[in-house]
Amino acid sequence: MSKKQIQAARVLLGWSQSELAEAAGVSVPTVKRAEGSGQTQASHSSLDTIRSALEAAGIQFIEENG
Repeated sequence: MSKKQIQAARVLLGWSQSELAEAAGVSVPTVKRAEGSGQTQASHSSLDTIRSALEAAGIQFIEENG
């Protein structure tokens, strides 16, 4: 799951970064890091949590070669 996929999924759902953060149970700065807004990256566990929240909302991620 790329940074662009996270942002695209959030926008597709019509969610703000704050709404995604709330749904995933993470902070807004964590969502910003996951989407590439800043120099640091989100942890793997945070990315897994964000992915789970997006999938629970109906997003399906397709692997690069899938």
